[in-house]
Amino acid sequence: MSQPESKRGTHLPTVYDPKAVEARMYRFWETAGAFRADAASSKPAFSIVMPPPNVTGSLHLGHAWNNTLQDIIIRHRRMAGYEALFLPGTDHAGIATQARVEKALREETGQTRYDLGRERFVERVWEWKHAYGNQITDQVRAIGSSCDWSRERFTMDEGLSRAVRKVFVDLYEKGLIYRGNRIINWCPRCATALSDIEVEHVEVPAQLYHVRYPFADGEGSLTVATTRPETMFADVAVAVHPDDPRYAPIVGKPVCLPLTDRTIPVIADAYVDREYGTGCVKITPAHDPNDFEVGLRHDLDMPQCIGPDGRLTELAGPYAGLSREEARARVVADLEAQGFLVGAEPLDHAVGHCSRCETVVEPLLSLQWFVRMQPLAQPALEALRRGELRFVPARFERIFSQWLENVRDWCISRQLWWGHRIPVWYCGQCGDATVSLDDPAACQHCGSTEIHQDEDVLDTWFSSGLWPFSTMGWPEATEDMAKFYPTDVLVTAYDILFFWVARMVFTGLEFTGRMPFREVVVHGLIRDGQGRKMSKSLGNGVDPLEVIERYGADALRFTLTTGTSPGNDQRFFWEKVEGSRNFINKLWNAARFVLMNLGSDAALPELQPGTWSLADRWIVTRLQDVVSTTTEQLNRYDFGEACRTLYDFAWDEFCDWYIEFSKLSLYGTDEDAKVQTRAVLVYVLDTLLRLLHPVIPFVTEEIWQALPHEGEALILAHWPEPRSDYRFESAVAEADTVMEVVRAVRNLRSEMNVAPSKPVRLDIHPRTDTAHTALAAGVAYLQRLCNAASIEFHREGDAPAQSVSAVFSGGELFVPLAGVVDVDAERDRLQREAGRLQSEVKRASAKLANESFVSRAPAAVVEAERAKLADYQQQLEAVTQRLAGLT
Repeated sequence: MSQPESKRGTHLPTVYDPKAVEARMYRFWETAGAFRADAASSKPAFSIVMPPPNVTGSLHLGHAWNNTLQDIIIRHRRMAGYEALFLPGTDHAGIATQARVEKALREETGQTRYDLGRERFVERVWEWKHAYGNQITDQVRAIGSSCDWSRERFTMDEGLSRAVRKVFVDLYEKGLIYRGNRIINWCPRCATALSDIEVEHVEVPAQLYHVRYPFADGEGSLTVATTRPETMFADVAVAVHPDDPRYAPIVGKPVCLPLTDRTIPVIADAYVDREYGTGCVKITPAHDPNDFEVGLRHDLDMPQCIGPDGRLTELAGPYAGLSREEARARVVADLEAQGFLVGAEPLDHAVGHCSRCETVVEPLLSLQWFVRMQPLAQPALEALRRGELRFVPARFERIFSQWLENVRDWCISRQLWWGHRIPVWYCGQCGDATVSLDDPAACQHCGSTEIHQDEDVLDTWFSSGLWPFSTMGWPEATEDMAKFYPTDVLVTAYDILFFWVARMVFTGLEFTGRMPFREVVVHGLIRDGQGRKMSKSLGNGVDPLEVIERYGADALRFTLTTGTSPGNDQRFFWEKVEGSRNFINKLWNAARFVLMNLGSDAALPELQPGTWSLADRWIVTRLQDVVSTTTEQLNRYDFGEACRTLYDFAWDEFCDWYIEFSKLSLYGTDEDAKVQTRAVLVYVLDTLLRLLHPVIPFVTEEIWQALPHEGEALILAHWPEPRSDYRFESAVAEADTVMEVVRAVRNLRSEMNVAPSKPVRLDIHPRTDTAHTALAAGVAYLQRLCNAASIEFHREGDAPAQSVSAVFSGGELFVPLAGVVDVDAERDRLQREAGRLQSEVKRASAKLANESFVSRAPAAVVEAERAKLADYQQQLEAVTQRLAGLT
């Protein structure tokens, strides 16, 4: 592996520029084969298949988060000694891609797909895919995903298409795929069935109409509540609960269907909720999935009054041809005019919309192809109960289990031209269907050549459900299948847990006999700063490429990973991105300090623990803790906590404390101490870079290449392991005491307005031998970091005159003020401040003692006033204590 353009042992530029590093570094990794996995390797395998983004799409923040988490896992495992495969690919995204190409066709030529015909249109889609399909993979590269691009797959690749056909044929031959009339999600504008995930439910203001259905014998009526009165022409019954005593006498009686000359029966079904509305519901099997099930149980007719174009059919009589919205208005007006409308009340109603064109989806009875889910879901449920699949966090296992227990048959046919065409051929002679892995030349039943293939294509989720094993070469027995399947972990958002994960689980079990992955790591959704879902309509979306352009991929990755917990949503704030950028700059500047103090010797300094200073022993011990903690957190997929651990150590302990401690040796005269401090600086920074690399790979590799190091690239370096011989617990306790005293002195300086550059005397009264020993060992650090002109230790004695004090865990320290501040002037200033605060305390106390204010003012205002009073009291106490120190 050749080196990237930055060289070993060189100085780093003053400012880190991600634009100058990221594309170059990714080329270096990819060209050197750092991402490639070897199926013949003797290393233990670890594999992840990337959830395939739509080939038409562009990277959104959800993709960026998902890819970042996967890449953190794979980089960690690669460094930990696994043969790690991160397999990328894209989904053909049937409806989305076809809609995109149809739009381009209209805009460019004014034609529709029907003008071109199926064959020419599909050729045009392939041309579009070849021209624009790499955009999303280029963006996956931009985020830093270390994918094995030599194995990149597409759901309509020849091999994957073969797998799709085999699965369809096998399921059909087992009786698990059938053709029938069922309720589906139908988009009138796209003119196709939709999967549940392609339906977005939006809260819209609606009306709940109460409609009177008179008994046919003229004796009374029933009142039914509905939000869709325009579907009443397809009503075939009114249902009541069988245990509802109010309606027991009328079950079986006919009622008149308003605005028609038809009568329909009253039936009893446990589906009805007795507590909702009047306890009576209209049953419209062709336009409601629950009503459809009622219709099957009672063998009811299933007429349709809304057609595939979203307009009312001839069944609606004078309303035929009207859109759903037009028909609703007309029907309501006529119900009211004819005395059938009892009333209406407003309500917020979740209405399904097509995710592509935002048209209101119509539940429609349609002849489609379905997968019989119960026989496939049951083995998945049993495997889940045996513990063969683990969810992180665990709560999603229960949700997943409930879905499997209540699964419904899956509509897999789509009225599109782009996708895997259903491998079914109908015979014009005998009428039978031929289902075949290969295109047949004749009907397998009668031998006739008068056959034609089903016009529909398969749901995109049918092919992506095979993704974990079809990408490995199944149904062939490939090296990749033997080495990398089952995969180890799937990372996914909870919103596609059922639509995609469940399909992969049951197809994996059915066709390979094994779970397709051992663990499912679930993350949430990214929302805006107000907690709202990002959407085009709200205009609150954030383009991750814009974030990368402004701040770099590492800053985006760190932002998406920190402050998160498995399974929960997160909010996006630009301020958080800036904080991530600042952390990267802090790390860069620390690395520049280390490199500048190494001198011209680029060799690795030899570590000699027996000669280490207190600070050296402290930072190395703390580093062992961080190695253990971070590794444990990454192994349990607690990415947010791992980042917090590394951030705190890097920023607070290494940069803010140890680098300052190290200057005592680096700028001193003891050459041996200098060498060891340099060695420790390199060791700690090298280890820290390894721990941070999975999260922020670009900047860590760039710094690592500039450090003295062994090996060719950080991405292939060994993951750190904690060393028991590098633990010095007493040094940690001693250093903690030293740092506590330094912080106390700095706080006193701030309170007394004493500049850091002004030397002060320290009078330290340790209470214990342990504290005394620690501070005596760290006296040189105290002198430097406290800018102490002198330090005296007293186990007993009174406080020095005119001094301020602070308590630390091992005793008390005093800073005499004589010669440091003008004591008289400071006393006058503090007395004036005390007077002001006493006035504020008196005013706030009086206000809160006023019963009228407390009882009438908003609770938030009263609470704010109480908070002010507490703050004034605390300030007054602090000022009083300072005054006492000046006496």
